[in-house]
Amino acid sequence: MMKEKSISASKASLVFFLCQMISALDVPLDSKLLEELSQPPTITQQSPKDYIVDPRENIVIQCEAKGKPPPSFSWTRNGTHFDIDKDAQVTMKPNSGTLVVNIMNGVKAEAYEGVYQCTARNERGAAISNNIVIRPSRSPLWTKEKLEPNHVREGDSLVLNCRPPVGLPPPIIFWMDNAFQRLPQSERVSQGLNGDLYFSNVQPEDTREDYICYARFNHTQTIQQKQPISVKVFSTKPVTERPPVLLTPTGSTSNKVELRGNVLLLECIAAGLPTPVIRWIKEGGELPANRTFFENFKKTLKIIDVSEADSGNYKCTARNTLGSTHHVISVTVKAAPYWITAPRNLVLSPGEDGTLICRANGNPKPSISWLTNGVPIAIAPEDPSRKVDGDTIIFSAVQERSSAVYQCNASNEYGYLLANAFVNVLAEPPRILTPANKLYQVIADSPALIDCAYFGSPKPEIEWFRGVKGSILRGNEYVFHDNGTLEIPVAQKDSTGTYTCVARNKLGKTQNEVQLEVKDPTMIIKQPQYKVIQRSAQASFECVIKHDPTLIPTVIWLKDNNELPDDERFLVGKDNLTIMNVTDKDDGTYTCIVNTTLDSVSASAVLTVVAAPPTPAIIYARPNPPLDLELTGQLERSIELSWVPGEENNSPITNFVIEYEDGLHEPGVWHYQTEVPGSQTTVQLKLSPYVNYSFRVIAVNEIGRSQPSEPSEQYLTKSANPDENPSNVQGIGSEPDNLVITWESLKGFQSNGPGLQYKVSWRQKDVDDEWTSVVVANVSKYIVSGTPTFVPYEIKVQALNDLGYAPEPSEVIGHSGEDLPMVAPGNVQVHVINSTLAKVHWDPVPLKSVRGHLQGYKVYYWKVQSLSRRSKRHVEKKILTFRGNKTFGMLPGLEPYSSYKLNVRVVNGKGEGPASPDKVFKTPEGVPSPPSFLKITNPTLDSLTLEWGSPTHPNGVLTSYILKFQPINNTHELGPLVEIRIPANESSLILKNLNYSTRYKFYFNAQTSVGSGSQITEEAVTIMDEVQPLYPRIRNVTTAAAETYANISWEYEGPDHANFYVEYGVAGSKEDWKKEIVNGSRSFFVLKGLTPGTAYKVRVGAEGLSGFRSSEDLFETGPAMASRQVDIATQGWFIGLMCAVALLILILLIVCFIRRNKGGKYPVKEKEDAHADPEIQPMKEDDGTFGEYSDAEDHKPLKKGSRTPSDRTVKKEDSDDSLVDYGEGVNGQFNEDGSFIGQYSGKKEKEPAEGNESSEAPSPVNAMNSFV
Repeated sequence: MMKEKSISASKASLVFFLCQMISALDVPLDSKLLEELSQPPTITQQSPKDYIVDPRENIVIQCEAKGKPPPSFSWTRNGTHFDIDKDAQVTMKPNSGTLVVNIMNGVKAEAYEGVYQCTARNERGAAISNNIVIRPSRSPLWTKEKLEPNHVREGDSLVLNCRPPVGLPPPIIFWMDNAFQRLPQSERVSQGLNGDLYFSNVQPEDTREDYICYARFNHTQTIQQKQPISVKVFSTKPVTERPPVLLTPTGSTSNKVELRGNVLLLECIAAGLPTPVIRWIKEGGELPANRTFFENFKKTLKIIDVSEADSGNYKCTARNTLGSTHHVISVTVKAAPYWITAPRNLVLSPGEDGTLICRANGNPKPSISWLTNGVPIAIAPEDPSRKVDGDTIIFSAVQERSSAVYQCNASNEYGYLLANAFVNVLAEPPRILTPANKLYQVIADSPALIDCAYFGSPKPEIEWFRGVKGSILRGNEYVFHDNGTLEIPVAQKDSTGTYTCVARNKLGKTQNEVQLEVKDPTMIIKQPQYKVIQRSAQASFECVIKHDPTLIPTVIWLKDNNELPDDERFLVGKDNLTIMNVTDKDDGTYTCIVNTTLDSVSASAVLTVVAAPPTPAIIYARPNPPLDLELTGQLERSIELSWVPGEENNSPITNFVIEYEDGLHEPGVWHYQTEVPGSQTTVQLKLSPYVNYSFRVIAVNEIGRSQPSEPSEQYLTKSANPDENPSNVQGIGSEPDNLVITWESLKGFQSNGPGLQYKVSWRQKDVDDEWTSVVVANVSKYIVSGTPTFVPYEIKVQALNDLGYAPEPSEVIGHSGEDLPMVAPGNVQVHVINSTLAKVHWDPVPLKSVRGHLQGYKVYYWKVQSLSRRSKRHVEKKILTFRGNKTFGMLPGLEPYSSYKLNVRVVNGKGEGPASPDKVFKTPEGVPSPPSFLKITNPTLDSLTLEWGSPTHPNGVLTSYILKFQPINNTHELGPLVEIRIPANESSLILKNLNYSTRYKFYFNAQTSVGSGSQITEEAVTIMDEVQPLYPRIRNVTTAAAETYANISWEYEGPDHANFYVEYGVAGSKEDWKKEIVNGSRSFFVLKGLTPGTAYKVRVGAEGLSGFRSSEDLFETGPAMASRQVDIATQGWFIGLMCAVALLILILLIVCFIRRNKGGKYPVKEKEDAHADPEIQPMKEDDGTFGEYSDAEDHKPLKKGSRTPSDRTVKKEDSDDSLVDYGEGVNGQFNEDGSFIGQYSGKKEKEPAEGNESSEAPSPVNAMNSFV
């Protein structure tokens, strides 16, 4: 515990010193002041660390510094003192530390290779430069070698090696021919990063003898040439195609190390035929947008400005039609040291405290070492006011002798950083640098800034007074800036007067008076108006102004933002402009500009000149695009764009829209920048740093928008610190022990420079703790682990890039992750309001136990059982949620007379807490639901039987049933109402002594002790006599199906004269039923046109009887019969048989004719006489066939009942034989018309058609009958 306190105290001390550092003095850039103040040396200019010089020119090693008094200079070379006076070739420039080495006298530059360091020194300290490594440039000649011609088969790969001489710096390689023309390159032929020329596959046209590799050494402006290489391609037919093989790099994997901020170049070149295509991906991630480029026909992947986030595996894949191959390059991004916080100069007064902070990052982490006046601090003279703590030097109670220059060195294996920062201890009384009695003039309702530039050591305190002896200024109406400036955000007329600035420190006090005057704003109270004037008429524009009487206004009139034409027709008055005898040239925009020394206002109006009437129809169109875009006045944050308007096309241009393209971050995407009135053709545009701008202009009139103009030239703005920080910063934990900090990342152009990162800082709120910070890559989320559960945190996210930080961000409050609540609500009480509604109360849980954002409470309740039925059922829990910190809620929709249970749980963003103990409550009785049914049966002359079911929901204990009924006459008038109370345990009742043949209406409901429930109604009729009523019905539907038709028959019970119909359809189909009408009152029907081998459904109904139809029946048609290959009618045996049958029938006819003439009856005739209904008789009297004889082709014995008794009489039961007794298969049961033919083997001939009836298909028997 003591250790933690010690750490906190140390952190608090460090924060205190940081604050002191921030409040350290800034020395104003006042020339007179700077001449008077002492200052340690500061290096202002020096040569680069790695300095490659031209060996043909003098060597100039720069070292410039400033200080008061002016510093003296000295040099070291290779770590030892460099005595310039002893070397006649070396001189130092006057009042400077810059060395000039004269090598024009035959001295070689190599003699002055080495490491140089400059020291600038005065009485206040010594500053040192970087170690400057001097190396002369080298451009050696190519080693002579004998090159053999390359003989290559067509389609094979080839590599021509360059192997240039090692130079300093490395040369630039390119391939040319003898005519100094660059060799063409393509996806097939290209130069690698090492300078070699790669052929994925050679072609006959590659044959040549002048492949020459050149090396250009820029420092010496020399070009070295390799001996020509000869390539001869010989053809073989056919050319063999080959899958891809990588020429470079070799193997399946390789490694690459690159430094942060450099350009990463990865290369894959493949051989193959057809020529392979290269594709790049980053495994497990995306290639960085806006920094990724593909070169050398996509064989080279280029990523600029790499950072640690670009480390990973990069995979190149070479593919052609025969296959693919790949190579994985593992990239590791290291980093030379780079500044996080470079030490800054410190100006302190005696006795003050301060700190120098030197923080750098790198990969690996750089080591920090301190020097003072160029000497390692460990061996430098001791200073009791100084304490070194790692990357921080803490100064306490400094004295003037503490002034010195400190050097911070941050180094790792990839480089170093060296920074000088002085500590200047000054004791100076306050000075006010603003001139006395300076007059400030502003316009009312605008800000007023009154300066009080000051200096002093210690830093003076600034106070402002109104008047010479007025009271000190305080309050929200004033803003006091750190540089001493007083700001009045909204100056009013009564702000005019004298303001006194007082600066004081412990060495003295001084003051200065300044004057402020607040003027009335200039206004145009009557502005020029848009006018349409005919040619030769007069146009007049008004411009009436109002201004402060102490300000002198000047009024200027412009036409189209230019001076008025030098024309006597233009008359400028005090408050107006008049144009006499207007012409088409006067068409344009006229602007009145009013200027004073403090403000400027303007107003514009358009003059449109039209022809005198009558005028021809004018064709209005969108304007033509603007022309001749020009950029002028280029500054870091602004530029002026001008253009020439295109044709208006008879509709004045109302405004211009300016758009921009960012070629660096979003090439090809145009964004809205601003828009200006149609009278304006130039605009000052605000710019953002690190954006490659192009602009275009669109003209707009009442018809529409023009096409965009041609883009302007590009303008690349310089990089700068970010201007803004990420927005929508939030801190919400996803787990109980973390804090997820999220933000909306800056857009590409908002980064203001390369290397965009974010500094994420957090600390626990209301706890004396320091900020914890981490710098992350360009992401939008950071997770802090190991946090307490649901505690508030102060969070801020600051943008930074390679140039520095954005302004200090504002803080937001977030919370670490939530956990489930720990405590259940207590003191749960239920108040039953009525049988369906209850109110539940509970005590709120302590907020600390919620462990998250309190979202509300959930009430779980469920029905245990009905008190009337005493039977449990499946428990269905219901949930009601009450938002916020409510402590009660209503439970609607309860069932009466039931037992319920409930519990309450608190809810936060993580979920629900534990449930409170179950609370049991009961609902009182209610009125019952209607009886479940009411049936009236067994009607007689004077009675009806009523049967009913108990209510589905009794909602209590049933006490009785209430039956009410009354008669209804023919006009639907109601008779007297009779009421009967029935015990609750009854379920039926016989009502007697009713009127016969009378309709009654019944009303029936149940009762509990609470009251009566809803009633159901029913009607019934007593009968006229005791004969049982006949209810119509259709039953015994049977089917007999053939191949394409089916006989349908049924039995009908009910009133006469019913009209039947048959409905049918394919079984299992959702199609509508097909309907066929049956003629007459017959009980059979034939369905035709059916599909063979198909299952059908069928039902029979009666017209006029709503909903009265039979149940469904299913049947299936017979399979289709294969047609015979031989026509039987052409066979000789069949013709002979038919003749014999015909002769036999003729004899039978003669015998029959003789017997009839004698008055006798044959058995068939007797059967015909026994059936009085002609509809069911199998044949007519004039039919020439006898049912007693079998078909000539039917050799089966006759079924039972097919012959008559010997006494030739027919019994009644003989004529009532069933269909089974007379049937012979499907064709032996019914004709197509449905008539019964089971007793007769032969079949009827076609009768005249009735309705939808039809005859059967031809058969041998029919053919025989026709023959007879």
